[in-house]
Amino acid sequence: MAVAAAVLASIGVGVYALTSNDGGGEGSTTSQGPGGQNGGRATTAARGPGGNGGPGGSGGSGGQTPAPDGSGQPPQEEGYATDTTSGISIPVPEGWVTSPLQVGAQVTTEASYDCPADPTKTCTRGGAYSTPAELLKLKATTAEAAAKEDIAQAAEDAYGTEGYGKITSHEELASKAVTVAGEKGYHVRWKVITGKGDDGYVESLVFPSPADSSRLVVVRFGIDVSDKAPEQSVIDEITNGIKKASISGGSGQDV
Repeated sequence: MAVAAAVLASIGVGVYALTSNDGGGEGSTTSQGPGGQNGGRATTAARGPGGNGGPGGSGGSGGQTPAPDGSGQPPQEEGYATDTTSGISIPVPEGWVTSPLQVGAQVTTEASYDCPADPTKTCTRGGAYSTPAELLKLKATTAEAAAKEDIAQAAEDAYGTEGYGKITSHEELASKAVTVAGEKGYHVRWKVITGKGDDGYVESLVFPSPADSSRLVVVRFGIDVSDKAPEQSVIDEITNGIKKASISGGSGQDV
């Protein structure tokens, strides 16, 4: 559970980059997502960008994801953030960076800014991160059901934080099947309206892990709705670029 807690604490697709270091050398993550690995906008708690080698507000520049057991950092494919636990590699768009995660992989925009509702925290314009579905405690056993179950919490973790003044409403933009890394998955995308600052696009993408088809992997996205942020289409760009990792790793047993 220590690993799970550390992961969830740093995830954030959407916009809240949590950079708390609970010791043990895990870096903070800047993501807006669920509170685990930065995957969207991240807000870094007070530390600002960088955290402990993690993305902080700017997503950091680590470029490598630590091994699931924390024993070291496996090599990364150039241009990708590799999640050795779930056996996927996530493309890093131009102007984005990746930084180490204890479990999963994350990419965030390099650009950051003071969170609108709490300027002591740093937010990024967009991000995505992957994590095993079991770490999110999802009860669903199919990709479609898991994506539908996860989206509300993904949105809350990304934009329903003190950094954005809570979510006031949302609109569903998509809910459909999609093929990712050769696996049949499902994604649900919302546009959320925040109490303060930019609104956001959030998505929960779920598909069987190429490393172990009996396990589901979740990729959470968070992108600001702003002319200073990437276009919404970057979510599809990243999704289409996710592939089976060429670097071997765990199959989720260390989660």
